[in-house]
Amino acid sequence: MNFKIIAAAAAFCVSQSFAIIGLGFHYAPNFGTELKSTTEKEVLSLDSEVGNLGNVKYAHGSFSDMQGFGLKLWIDILPIIDVEATYNIQFGSYDAALSMYGPDGALIKKQKIELEFDGVPFGKASPKFVSMNGDLSITYPITFLPIIRPYIGGGVTYYLSTPVLSDSFVGKFMESTGKVLLNPENLTPEEAKQLANDLSDALTEEGLSTGIGGHILVGMRAKLPIIPIAAYANYKYYFGGEFDDEIEFGRHAVEVGVGFAL
Repeated sequence: MNFKIIAAAAAFCVSQSFAIIGLGFHYAPNFGTELKSTTEKEVLSLDSEVGNLGNVKYAHGSFSDMQGFGLKLWIDILPIIDVEATYNIQFGSYDAALSMYGPDGALIKKQKIELEFDGVPFGKASPKFVSMNGDLSITYPITFLPIIRPYIGGGVTYYLSTPVLSDSFVGKFMESTGKVLLNPENLTPEEAKQLANDLSDALTEEGLSTGIGGHILVGMRAKLPIIPIAAYANYKYYFGGEFDDEIEFGRHAVEVGVGFAL
């Protein structure tokens, strides 16, 4: 009799340890993504009918690794395998500045650039490289222990990412649009604001880079019986995708989060 009660209790715990469906929020840093800094490069000559009035130079800073966060939906009810759908957004910030020099080479004004990119959840700030990806994963539980569920798997990934404010991009912009916004003797706050707004618009028009790739993963979920809260952690290795030429994209990411599991 006691054995039957214990067996029934154990079966109940196992059945309640994992859910039919779960939805979670997680911290998702990316490791290895890098943007290298550039030295100042002339992007516009201020020559006029009265002679050389100086030039404008541009340079941007660097970053390595990206912070991020995401959402995960998982389904445990299928036989043998489980399914996960994940959306992550990861970002790295870098400084960027335009410097105006006079005809004698003396620095007249240095203006940091702030941008606002449509479709990305950031306000006006220093330029950012933003990578977004959607993952659809098939996972296979390594064991069927109660409470803890380790697994391995993989799947397809859809990538989206913003362009980088590169020397060549800024040079083309300054020749076509930015020149008319400049006062050769100074760069007033109003001119700087208009210049940044127009740069934002031009960068937005470049659009997001997109691509298809994949990933492999190793992870674990944990859930106490009855309580509809689960914790999870994944390591993912990514491959494929299309990114800005100046970006060295890191292929390693982790996801650590909690969610509701019913």
